[in-house]
Amino acid sequence: MDSTRLPAKDGSTVGSGNYIVTVGLGTPKRDLSLIFDTASDLCWTQCEPCVKYCYSQKEPIFNPFQSASYSNISCSSSFCSSLFSATGYPPRCTSTSTCVYVIQYGDSSFSLGYLGSERLTLTSTDVFDNFLFGCGQNNQGLYGGAAGILGLGRDKMSLVSQTAQKYKKIFSYCLPSTSSSDGFLIFGGWASECLKYTPISTISAEPSFYGIDFTGISVGGTKLPISAAVFSTAGAIIDAGTVITRLPPRAYSALRSAFRRKMSKYPTAPSLSILDTCYDLHSYETITVPKISLFFKGGIQVDVDKAGIFYVNNSSQVCLAFAGNSNATDLAIFGNVQQQTLEVVYDGAAGRLGFAPGACS
Repeated sequence: MDSTRLPAKDGSTVGSGNYIVTVGLGTPKRDLSLIFDTASDLCWTQCEPCVKYCYSQKEPIFNPFQSASYSNISCSSSFCSSLFSATGYPPRCTSTSTCVYVIQYGDSSFSLGYLGSERLTLTSTDVFDNFLFGCGQNNQGLYGGAAGILGLGRDKMSLVSQTAQKYKKIFSYCLPSTSSSDGFLIFGGWASECLKYTPISTISAEPSFYGIDFTGISVGGTKLPISAAVFSTAGAIIDAGTVITRLPPRAYSALRSAFRRKMSKYPTAPSLSILDTCYDLHSYETITVPKISLFFKGGIQVDVDKAGIFYVNNSSQVCLAFAGNSNATDLAIFGNVQQQTLEVVYDGAAGRLGFAPGACS
């Protein structure tokens, strides 16, 4: 199998709740730390001259004028017209007929800039010419110090589709549970031997998302009484770029009640933003945390690592890292806190998602 492995780091190193990998762009190549996101498709980085606005990032901002392999994409190109399916926004056009992209994310962060073609270097042997990416000239939002976004969705503009000849739309990752340990992002393969698979489903309103079919949840080994219809009404996606898992309201209230019962001996703490089940654990050396397992189509059980159960603000405010959606019809999301230490395989060739425990720390 033709595969390449990159270290994946906890984004807290650059002030982000997401995960980052470093890739090379341009000739000579410039290393850039990008947030990898499985629920978006366009890859972009901040670019000089930052016509409107660039936030501060860890590495120097990419300068396309200093790269021998950069070129702008024109408005008449079919690549320009494919931006609509990749971003949800129609392309714009400059007076010199350069294609302009706009992309906005669920947290209102956005990027706007030129669509360009450039050499992408993943490793010294894995180099892709004429890679389409956004050269961001107005970038604002919650990116921390990352240089931009690596879109790993299912649209033809994503990195996964642009490298499909080599990697067959297969990639996998393991998200580390601490900022001091490394995880990985592998293109073209996976690391674990014993994987459990569930089909990738398609969300009709958002076909570039990786859909996943929840069938149940257990707490402390006991399956919660949630009807399958609660999950199928909403539909769900798996997303490396969403921090906290969002569940349908009835599923979340069942999880919360069971979890609170098991945690009743610990003192509670105030809510933290969308997290409403928090504890003050500052006076405890050790605690007993109930095990949470998620069940998916095909009968598979995925145990959430202990690192994925709590979001720790500080020892006096440790919160259950799940939240309920407002409406029963809102898409549920399997977020990145709950994916920590699992290897997650996206096998686009076979239309399946695979899970294995303990693939990184």
